[in-house]
Amino acid sequence: MNEAEDRPTDDAVDRVLRSAESGASVARFGAGDASAIMRTDAGAASTTDGDQFEREDRAALRRVAGLSTELEDVTEVEYRQLRLENVVLIGVYPQGSQEDAENSMRELAALAETAGARVLDGLLQRRPHPDPSTYLGRGKAEELRHVVAAVGADTVIADTELAPSQRRALEDVVKVKVIDRTAVILDIFSQHAKSREGKAQVELAQLEYLLPRLRGWGESMSRQAGGQVGGAGAGMGSRGPGETKIELDRRRIHSRMAKLRKQIAGMKPARDAKRANRRRNAVPSVAIAGYTNAGKSSLLNRITGAGLLVENALFATLDATVRRNTTADGRIYTIADTVGFVRNLPHQLVEAFRSTLEEVADADLIVHVVDAAHPDPAGQIATVRDVIGDVGARDIPELIVFNKSDLVDPEQRLVLRGLAPDAVFASARTGEGIDEVLAAITRMLPDPSVEIDLLVPYDRGDVVSALHETGRVISTEYVEGGTRVRALASPEQAAQLDVFSAASAHA
Repeated sequence: MNEAEDRPTDDAVDRVLRSAESGASVARFGAGDASAIMRTDAGAASTTDGDQFEREDRAALRRVAGLSTELEDVTEVEYRQLRLENVVLIGVYPQGSQEDAENSMRELAALAETAGARVLDGLLQRRPHPDPSTYLGRGKAEELRHVVAAVGADTVIADTELAPSQRRALEDVVKVKVIDRTAVILDIFSQHAKSREGKAQVELAQLEYLLPRLRGWGESMSRQAGGQVGGAGAGMGSRGPGETKIELDRRRIHSRMAKLRKQIAGMKPARDAKRANRRRNAVPSVAIAGYTNAGKSSLLNRITGAGLLVENALFATLDATVRRNTTADGRIYTIADTVGFVRNLPHQLVEAFRSTLEEVADADLIVHVVDAAHPDPAGQIATVRDVIGDVGARDIPELIVFNKSDLVDPEQRLVLRGLAPDAVFASARTGEGIDEVLAAITRMLPDPSVEIDLLVPYDRGDVVSALHETGRVISTEYVEGGTRVRALASPEQAAQLDVFSAASAHA
């Protein structure tokens, strides 16, 4: 067979490769291309008003550099054992927000990897708003179909939440599965949930996401039990309006959601009892909050030796973990690790995980952990503070800890210091700054404020022990009637111990 006969079999690939090299179609976006675009714009600016772009550049899909996670040096057998899903990422951004869009796409790539996918490519299109029909627009959706075919992808992931109609229309064009950022996050949550409550919360969020996205296929849409019931002649008693398959699915999902909500509500009293017990015993609480993969679990392990799972993956922690710790002056407090946040965190996840996030809302101090080495720490801080506000914890004192400080240079530290002047720099990996974090927690925890003077009988040593643990003992004296203790305690504890008041004992 000659070359002319070979060529038609590769026509589709050739067209994609030619279009990839053309500025009017899918443009590779790397450092060299960025400078070329800037030079083109500079030349155009001399003959036009303001900051304008050529039509080809405006219409181009841009490749985001450094997103491909395609495995290298892996044999075909090893690859088949891994069975990774091959994905192409897509996103839309308005003019002026390209850097934010690329950071968001890199985060989506990390989410996709955590979910078990292999990222082959990432494409961005600049347009004021996503196309209401196909997200990218009909022409760019066709180009995406060629890219997907050329790289051999089996899934497309959009960087924002797609409307059900957008997802269906885009699937019909690109001929592979299309999902969005929310579906990826839900998938990661379902993989990582371990506790009974965590699993119930994830399932509830998945069902809330699935409900408006149910899609019938062909005849399964209609399962009416009318007439002769599919021609089988089932006869009397079987005729009726029936119920379509999609209606049946909706009803089952609603029933399951109601059952899950009841289960989650049933778990709440046990949590509330534990929390009330801590409040009654005047044990202050600290919640570690922050962006996903910022190093919250590593920091808790370094502070308390909790031995939690630490993994360089997004959402490795889903279930709140509470540990006990002691300040330098002897006060006991609890410290809780919580689920991480992420930009565009789906609303249904915030609602489903509200019980887990209650640890943040009921804390006396929030230790806000920020990844110092992240390209957009200011965006991380804003995202976390938005979710903290959503759960009603905006008024709780906050200590910002820039973790992974061993990965940043002095210039970056100055920039970070400008974001949060009172922040502490620490590294859970090397131990740098951990003492400063503990000192700041000791300083910011609520201090016992009521001075009490007690005469405690010698057979009630538990009272003296509790004061040492949760209050601040000023002086101890052993007298004939018992132990005379002067201490600082919380108002609740002072009211409970009023029966041992030294003044009433002398009276």
